[in-house]
Amino acid sequence: MSTLVERVEESVRDHDLITPGGEVTCLVSGGADSTCLWHVLRELGFGVTAVHVDHGLRGAESDADAAFCRDVLGAEIVARHAESEGASEAALRTIRYEVTESFRLRATGHTASDQVETILFRLVSSGNAKGIKAKREDGVVRPLLDVWREETVGYCEEQGLAYRTDASNAGTARGLVRHEILPLLRRLHPGADRNLLALADERPRLPRELEQTLVALLSSVDGTKSADLGAGIRAVREYDEVRLDGRVRFGPWRIESERHGLTVRTRRPGDRLAGRRRKIQDVFVDAKVPRDARDTWPLVVSGDGVVAIPGVAVAPGWEDTVRAWKDPEE
Repeated sequence: MSTLVERVEESVRDHDLITPGGEVTCLVSGGADSTCLWHVLRELGFGVTAVHVDHGLRGAESDADAAFCRDVLGAEIVARHAESEGASEAALRTIRYEVTESFRLRATGHTASDQVETILFRLVSSGNAKGIKAKREDGVVRPLLDVWREETVGYCEEQGLAYRTDASNAGTARGLVRHEILPLLRRLHPGADRNLLALADERPRLPRELEQTLVALLSSVDGTKSADLGAGIRAVREYDEVRLDGRVRFGPWRIESERHGLTVRTRRPGDRLAGRRRKIQDVFVDAKVPRDARDTWPLVVSGDGVVAIPGVAVAPGWEDTVRAWKDPEE
């Protein structure tokens, strides 16, 4: 199994996109991204069908795309020429999702590259960095959001898969971002794509003043240092751990315990729930905790063992010892 296939499998599992062995319909354009998606999901053992929405905007080229999707990918063709005439990119996307609702669970070939382009466009057009959702409420999922566009092309070529090339977006807003703005940003900094992608990570943030206090505490070179966080809470850092005395606020969580010597921190490689053999990673997966939330999720630790994962699991013998809840406003 290739590395790309394994990464897609992990993304599907982490975001609970498709049930094991389940049925899914790929919305295919014939391009490398959707062709890669169609092939990878079949490799992973899902029941894969395909549908191609023909907007008919490019004459003979659109006809050729539809024929490719039908003949090579086995796609059902849904023609929507009249509704698509003069429609914007967003309107065309809405048409595709609406006319394929009867197919229920649908997967699209959106990649990390599409995510970067979307974030950049939304930053400029609306001042927010909201990215593409891995799982929409209407049954549309995006298993390739951790895969870059050049990787889907490489996968198709490695597997000997034919695909279509669509040059029509060169004059669109997305084409402007892709072909002109992003290349300039890469000249400014080679990590531009990954830095923009990081903006899609909607992790909970601490209040600014509290965050600044903790940053100063954690960046200190002293072996042991403490700081008053307010509300009767004191943080004590001893090398690479932080212990909080009193009721602890950790992002949106409030955690308290009458037991002394407990530590609140985020996960580390090899962490396991005390008294159990299963890794914290597996506990998160079973509890369907989103992957992008796991690195900031609080763990309550006693010694080397994790005794509680607020809202997820408690180690045997610690059931009534650690109390945790989220603030309603969060």
